[in-house]
Amino acid sequence: MPEHADMHIGTRLREIRKRRSLSQRELSAASGVSVSLIRQLEQGAVAGTRMETARKLASALRVETSSLLERDGMDAPADTAEPWRPLQQAVQVAPVQSAEEPTVQGVAALLPDVRRAYFGNRLTELTGLLAPALRDADALGDSAAARGLRAHLLQIAGSVLTQGHQFDAAETALQRALDDAPDRLRAAGVVTTWSWLLVRQGKLRESRELATRWADDVEPRMSRATPQELAAWGWLLLQASAASLRDNRRGEAADMMRLARSVAVLTGRELPRGRDRLTTWGPATVSYKAAERHIVLDRPDRVLAMAGAGSQAASTEYHRHRLDVAKAHLLVRQYGEAVDTLTEIHSAAPEWLANQRYARDIVGDVVERRRTLTPQMRELADALSVPL
Repeated sequence: MPEHADMHIGTRLREIRKRRSLSQRELSAASGVSVSLIRQLEQGAVAGTRMETARKLASALRVETSSLLERDGMDAPADTAEPWRPLQQAVQVAPVQSAEEPTVQGVAALLPDVRRAYFGNRLTELTGLLAPALRDADALGDSAAARGLRAHLLQIAGSVLTQGHQFDAAETALQRALDDAPDRLRAAGVVTTWSWLLVRQGKLRESRELATRWADDVEPRMSRATPQELAAWGWLLLQASAASLRDNRRGEAADMMRLARSVAVLTGRELPRGRDRLTTWGPATVSYKAAERHIVLDRPDRVLAMAGAGSQAASTEYHRHRLDVAKAHLLVRQYGEAVDTLTEIHSAAPEWLANQRYARDIVGDVVERRRTLTPQMRELADALSVPL
């Protein structure tokens, strides 16, 4: 899933290119990135950088992607967008004490509705439920039950704030969730989400090191590992693989993916999302993540060959995988098929898709490359706020 780095890499790119004694045109030939884009990046004339572009440039320069991203640093955080403000404040601002104290049982009764909205990708409904639930959870004290509830709600908040590009609030939510996590399985689930947040921020080295360290710490004894322990370990391996691949550490990424596949085979079936995980785990989920690797490595034919029927019921990664399928169609110039795939996702999860910059990038590329647009393309561009 080629994310935006959301930062300027121009200064660092120019320094390394000159150190390699490469002209912009020579770097373009080696990386496949256009001369005009390299020039714009070095001049700071574009607002952000796609992660896939940063990876191609880093690969051509024989450096880790993170070495391009980390020098200039992140831009100052933008003001919180209005739809996210109640959730951001619930995460980052201490609640006002109320005369009526909430109870663990009362907050736990809210959790099923929160989870249904989250797993149903109904983000507007979710923020309306989650903000007051978090404020009540903050007042529950430090019992194991209270901490477990709070950690779960905060992890959901961190995940949805990451989707909404509210990275500062997402980090606060996940820091608090990890602090409240009452056991290692819950903590491993939080770290999995945090590793994903770091990738979205372009902090590839931090993501890789965090996921790898925790994978080493929670590796179970295979002879007596429970399915939940295998799932927690497997997801950390997937996150370590994803961060390593984007950071041009292909050997490490391949090793982690092979190990994750072995864990999925050992699990033997697709485990539904549970108390400690916001995701499914098993052979289908790992297959989708393996297909994602081929998008990063510019192998769209392999993604299309791996594209299966599947369903959201089978894996929480299904919609994300379908975005990769749409991208693969785009890369082989099957623009109609790319739009058809995105339209299917939009029908199933419109709010989720509207928050995916990856989807907007795909539609934007279709708009740029097509001489004429079909009504379906125009409708999709309008739904995702892509200018025509």
